[in-house]
Amino acid sequence: MRVDLNSDLGESFGRYNLGLDGEVMKYITSANVATGWHAGDPIVMRRTVRLAKENGVAVGAHPGYPDLLGFGRRYMRLSPEEARNYTLYQIGALHAFSRAEGLELQHVKPHGALYNALVKDEALARAVLEGIADFDKNLIFVTLSGSRSAEIAGEIGVRVAHEVFADRAYNPDGTLVSRSKPGAVIHDKDEIAERVISMVKDGGVRAINGEWVELKVDTICVHGDNPKAVEIAAHVRRALEDEGVKVVPMREIVW
Repeated sequence: MRVDLNSDLGESFGRYNLGLDGEVMKYITSANVATGWHAGDPIVMRRTVRLAKENGVAVGAHPGYPDLLGFGRRYMRLSPEEARNYTLYQIGALHAFSRAEGLELQHVKPHGALYNALVKDEALARAVLEGIADFDKNLIFVTLSGSRSAEIAGEIGVRVAHEVFADRAYNPDGTLVSRSKPGAVIHDKDEIAERVISMVKDGGVRAINGEWVELKVDTICVHGDNPKAVEIAAHVRRALEDEGVKVVPMREIVW
């Protein structure tokens, strides 16, 4: 049994430092690097790619809405043409730094509000996926487990990694509980590890109302901006390995 551990990194900007990238990187196998629109800048992007290389971590683009002030967590209305080209633009930016450091991009994971919008907006999902395919169909598209966007990726011919979240509560329909609601983010490392093991070995998890939600799991997100990010990432990886689960980059899982 194998699974990938990913984290959203490279989200500092200018004089502002966010997250504990250097420490979190020690426990993950794939890094989603911010591409400058919701967070990150050229200096941070290259530094994060270099850090991933030093730790043997696979690199992917983490494109978002053009919303630096709102950290990409505000929904925006985009035309299909805008969504497609915004995606291609951001992948290209990170590709430049990855190539400079001798790495190839492994995946694309949309960020924040854009990620959530793709779950319900088929036209937007198709446009983003077309942007990915314009660059390289061999890139892996990371999306919410079991979502319609995963099916659209299959129709277009882009590989898919079904993602679950270690520290987020789920609704009965398999979507994430809004961060604005109580209990949306889980902070106890033991509870997080228990939920992760359930997802990987039992194929699902209890929703916030107690109902069982079935999930396909290729990759698990551990958030790098959680105040206890390093502790949680280390604990989750140890728990998985104790259960005999091999933690590997998603390119070794998704074909």
